Amino acid sequence: MRAVIQRVSQAQVTVEEQVVGKIGSGIVALIGVTHEDTEQDADYLADKIAHLRIFEDDAEKMNDSVKDINGQVLSISQFTLYGDTRKGRRPNFMAAAKPDPAKKLYDYFNKKLMEKGIVVETGTFGAMMDVQLTNDGPVTLLLDSRDT
Repeated sequence: MRAVIQRVSQAQVTVEEQVVGKIGSGIVALIGVTHEDTEQDADYLADKIAHLRIFEDDAEKMNDSVKDINGQVLSISQFTLYGDTRKGRRPNFMAAAKPDPAKKLYDYFNKKLMEKGIVVETGTFGAMMDVQLTNDGPVTLLLDSRDT
C-alpha cells in the first residue's frame, strides 16, 4: 500500500457538491492499494500514520503524532498512486488493485486507524472527489508498506 500524507490545518472532501468528509487539524491521507497488498500492509500504514511525529510540540520541534495532538485523518482512496508513467504519455494503472479487493483493504485500513482512537473521515470510494485542504508547513510525505 502507498500513502501520500499531508499535515493540514483543515480539509474537506466533496462528492457531487455534498461535503462527505471534513476535518480540522490532522492529516490528509491519500491511500493506494496494489494487487499484492494484505491486511499486514494496511496495519503497517495505519500504525505509521497514527504515530509518525510530524506535528510540532511546545518547543516547535516535530515530536508529536496526530494521535498526540488529538488530530483527525481525512482518508481518500487514490488508485492513481499506482500509476506507471515510465512509457508514453498516458499513465498505466495496471498495478492498482481491482475495486472490490481495494475497497475491502481501504475500509480495513480506516477501521485500524479508528481502533487507535483517531477520528477518521473519508471520501466516497471510487467516486470523483474534490479535496480541499490547507497544507500546514507544508509537510508532505510518501509512505509505502513495501519499504519496511
